[in-house]
Amino acid sequence: MKPNSFTLDARLYELLQEKGLDRFTTQDLRDAFASRLEEGSFQLKDVRRYVYEQIRRMLRVGWLVPDAERKSRGQVYHLRPMPEHLQLNLIQNGFELSLTPGRKRQQSPTKATHSSAPSSSDEDMHQCLEATLKEVRLDFLTSMGEAERYKQLLSEMPHLRGRVESEYQEAKDRSSRLLGHLRAVEKTITALSSP
Repeated sequence: MKPNSFTLDARLYELLQEKGLDRFTTQDLRDAFASRLEEGSFQLKDVRRYVYEQIRRMLRVGWLVPDAERKSRGQVYHLRPMPEHLQLNLIQNGFELSLTPGRKRQQSPTKATHSSAPSSSDEDMHQCLEATLKEVRLDFLTSMGEAERYKQLLSEMPHLRGRVESEYQEAKDRSSRLLGHLRAVEKTITALSSP
């Protein structure tokens, strides 16, 4: 089986290797991750959103599993060994790159001081964005397929509407959000490529 490339923020990976973080909530991981960021360079809601997205991606590939006790708030996740079919691609400043284009520009002078060649930095950013684009596109197609299947099932078995209507709506909402993410990443790649 050909390994699937999986992009992950290097700081997040380091955190997950530490003892005591094999079982955590989104808030636990968010707080630990925020402690590794430069003070005053972020908003906690952005960190929470970013960490939650990484948790969701890791769940999808089987690197994390939710605790047997399901909760709407404070869900506990368990770290499992990295799946063998994954080829890990660690990136620097993944959180900063995930922010809106305007905020990325504010962060870039700091990043440029660590890099001897700015063009290399742009190339790294472009590769990171391309990897993000692939992941978002896959998530979008998965979510669209899920919504389509729910719609089909509801038309074939209308008596299930009360039981699965909320899941159908959630899949549709997720598809809409992911389409927005997809467009944002595509526009960012275009902006980065233009002279």
